[in-house]
Amino acid sequence: MNNLIKIKDMSSKYDITARTLRYYEDMGLLSSTRSDDYTYRMYDENAVRRLEQILILRKLNISIRDIQRVFSTSGSDVVLEVLGKKVQNIDDDIAILHELKEIVLDFIRDIEQVNFADNSDIKLLYNKAKEIETQLISIDYIGKPSNINRLIEITDKLDKKVPDIMVVRIPGFRAVTSGTHPWGDMFKEGGYMHQLWQYCHLYESVIFDCFDFLLAKDDKAEWICAVKDGVTNADVSPLQLLDFPGGIYAMAVSIDEDNESIHKVEDKVRRWIESTNFELDQARSILFNMPYLYEAGRDSAYRDIEKGLGYKQMQRYFPIKLKEGI
Repeated sequence: MNNLIKIKDMSSKYDITARTLRYYEDMGLLSSTRSDDYTYRMYDENAVRRLEQILILRKLNISIRDIQRVFSTSGSDVVLEVLGKKVQNIDDDIAILHELKEIVLDFIRDIEQVNFADNSDIKLLYNKAKEIETQLISIDYIGKPSNINRLIEITDKLDKKVPDIMVVRIPGFRAVTSGTHPWGDMFKEGGYMHQLWQYCHLYESVIFDCFDFLLAKDDKAEWICAVKDGVTNADVSPLQLLDFPGGIYAMAVSIDEDNESIHKVEDKVRRWIESTNFELDQARSILFNMPYLYEAGRDSAYRDIEKGLGYKQMQRYFPIKLKEGI
C-alpha cells in the first residue's frame, strides 16, 4: 500500500475533483485498486502516468471520446490523427474569424458614409437590408456570395458553443394527463389546458420546482401534471391518471424567444448526445417545462420572476440511454 496514492492525494496533487477521477474510471480511461483493509480508491504509478496523459489531452480540448480512441490503440497514429484534426479545426476557425473581421470592417466603411441623423439615409439602409433579406430567401447566388450572405454562413459556423447540458434522472410519478391533442388546441378557451388547471390544488413538484411536463408527439402534444399521493381517478374525472416512468434525460435550458433559437438549442443538444456514449431513446418523448413557484402567492411571485428576467425560461429534456455495447 505504500506505493499507492490515495484518491484525495491524487485529487489534491493534480487539482481535480474526486468525482472527475471516478468519472474517468467510469469511462474506462483510468484504473484504481482497493484492498480488503482499505475502502478508498488507490492509484499506482501506471495510473498516475495515465492521468497525466488524460489531463494533457483535456487541456488541448480533446474530447473524452477521442481520448478513449487514443488509449484503445497502440502506437501514436491515433493521437497524431486526433491532434492533426484539432489543428485543422483551429486553422478553420482562424480563417473564419479573419473573414468575419474583414466583413465587419467593410460594414464599418459603409456606415461611415451614412448620416444617422438623416432620416432618409436611415430609411435607405433599411430598404437595402430588406432587399438583401429577400434575395437571400429567394435567389441562389452564383459565383462570389454577397457580404450579407457570407456573414450568415460564417456566424453559423462560429456558433458552435453547445449549451450547458445536465444529465438528470426524472423520478417516476403519478400524473393526470390531458390526453394527446393537436398543438393548436393547447390554449383554446375551455380546452385541455383549462381543464388541467382546474386541478392545480392536487399537483406537486417533481424536479426544479415544476409539476407539469409537455410531451412532444409528432404533430401533437400531451400535457401531464404530477399529483399528490392519494389522488384517484375520481378526483380528476373526466381526465385520467397515468404512471409516468421517468428516466434519464439530457436537459438544456433555452430562452423561449422564437422558433429559430429553440431549434438551434435542440440541434446542439442532439449533436452533444452524438458526441457521448449516450443515444436518443426513441421509445420515449422529449419533454418541455418552465419553472415557476407553486405556493401561496404564486401568481405575484411568478410576476416578480418574469419582471426580473424579462423572458421565460424553457427547459428541454431529451430521453437518453447508453449505446448498445457500452
